[in-house]
Amino acid sequence: MTLRYQRRPSSVVRIGNTPLGGDYPIRIQSMASVSTMDTDAAVRQAVRMIEAGAEYVRFAAQGEREARQLGVIRQALRAQGHHTPLVADIHFNPKAAEVAAVHAEKVRINPGNYVDGAKSFRQIAYTGESYAAELRKIRERFVPFLELCRKHGTAIRLGVNHGSLSDRILSRYGDTPEGMVASCMEYLRICRDEHFPDTAVSIKASNTVVMVQTVRLLVRTMDAEDMHCPLHLGVTEAGDREDGRIKSAAGIGSLLADGLGDTIRVSLSEPPEAEMPVARKLADYIRQRERYAPVEAPDTCSTGFSRATRTVGPIGSIGGTCPPAVISDHSHGACTVDDASRPDFIYLGANKAVPASGAGKAIPRIIDAECWENQPDTYPYFRANDMDRLCRCTAPLKFVECTGSDPDDGRIFHRLRQDPAVVIVWNGRHPDYINEARALACRLQEARCDTPVILRRSYREPDRETLQLQAAVDFGSLLLDGIGNGLMLSHATLDPGQTDGYLFSILQAVRLRISKTEYISCPGCGRTLYDLQTTVSRVRAATSHLKGLKIGIMGCIVNGPGEMADADYGYVGAGRDRVNLYKGKECRRRNIPEEEAVEQLVQLIRDCGDWK
Repeated sequence: MTLRYQRRPSSVVRIGNTPLGGDYPIRIQSMASVSTMDTDAAVRQAVRMIEAGAEYVRFAAQGEREARQLGVIRQALRAQGHHTPLVADIHFNPKAAEVAAVHAEKVRINPGNYVDGAKSFRQIAYTGESYAAELRKIRERFVPFLELCRKHGTAIRLGVNHGSLSDRILSRYGDTPEGMVASCMEYLRICRDEHFPDTAVSIKASNTVVMVQTVRLLVRTMDAEDMHCPLHLGVTEAGDREDGRIKSAAGIGSLLADGLGDTIRVSLSEPPEAEMPVARKLADYIRQRERYAPVEAPDTCSTGFSRATRTVGPIGSIGGTCPPAVISDHSHGACTVDDASRPDFIYLGANKAVPASGAGKAIPRIIDAECWENQPDTYPYFRANDMDRLCRCTAPLKFVECTGSDPDDGRIFHRLRQDPAVVIVWNGRHPDYINEARALACRLQEARCDTPVILRRSYREPDRETLQLQAAVDFGSLLLDGIGNGLMLSHATLDPGQTDGYLFSILQAVRLRISKTEYISCPGCGRTLYDLQTTVSRVRAATSHLKGLKIGIMGCIVNGPGEMADADYGYVGAGRDRVNLYKGKECRRRNIPEEEAVEQLVQLIRDCGDWK
């Protein structure tokens, strides 16, 4: 059989002059960070977003006034020659959604709080009858909204967030992918029953593992019921800078590589116009796979991988239950090592010169087999065409590079099964690296070879942001599929200390290896009543040394406590220039003046014993 990129067929949703789904391109969008009540600021920001490439512009509409103001903003944009569709973002307020349906081309509602209201993390016992009564209540409130949207030609998005599942869903399903899918399907089935076709769906989470698993489950569930709605993809509260880009690329890119996704939004804690170039690079990097030749794979191969698909035995510190290793490529010359992203091994190629290893214990070296000498903490690196010499070598740890062009790799894998000291370094050469590595995993399974695999790829991309995105898509997708026991990124010109940092960020983004503080920070919107971007920088400056700690920085309570359920501490907007501080799900300090909040967050971390 063959593996290749193929976009999932979806139905078409009419959204103003920019249809979504079907054969239309992957649409790029973002969300404004200003209030609709400030018309001039809203129009200026929308123009910046449109000029940066936004094909849909979304605004938060907390109430009926804010929703009605979308009509004024739309009229002002059209007067300037901009006809980009506007999207209203609604939480908790069905009345605001009904007003927005008159003034915007699309309305996003959240099934978690459209009828059920704000969550309180209460466990509620439902009988079959009482649960059915709640579903009838949803239908009674939702159907009139659909009729209003039909009358005005307004599309909708059912936008489920991991952080805002209702107490009703949590009580029945728990905080699970199944619960998120159930929350979406309750509303989607009503749309089907009412013959309302202009419906897009999204399921988002700040945890990339949950996000990918849940979207795949949603697609399987929709397919089983013959529904093919377009998908909106995003990783919520991804953060900013390098980490925000890598986390978004790993989650969104993994699904795009599966052929899933009709529109994407990269949520960065930065000005919204900064999101479009990142999203466009992601979409273009995936869509270029349409031109690639298919990858040959065993007939038993399936792309339905899941975490921990391959079970491998440990070889030293690689494989088994060990976290994925990072191998730093220093084959282009001696370089220093960044102690903040200290690799597990250094590959020197044919160069025996030992680079500076930073502080602490020397880092084990890997040297090409023809130059290798049996010295402490030094291991040989073979090519697949040198199997005879590899089998005679008695080193306790050996690396062998395999590529897609190696002839009869089944014979190679059979020989590797006999050697308990070998680790495969997969240096794929096909431009569709993801499907090539998936085919490799199938061939290894077919050969019953449980040898650990290091994923290696060489990049020439000079732009650092583009390199981060491409590496996060390629490596992150495979790690989320359970493929790979380590990473090696080769680049001819960039310092390995920098590219090693990208690898550690990718591993943290897919929750496989925590090496620094993780910030779960939202991008901000019209509901945010403090300077989010400045606050993120201040919190980062005060806490970035707290390795392994997860800190949520949220503009408001919509997703705040829910998305932060996975965080150790939370900083949540409670009102204008007021902040609540959380330890896990529990609010510990309320209505703190914003100017004091970072200092009090540090004190809370100290009081709870997590300060270092």
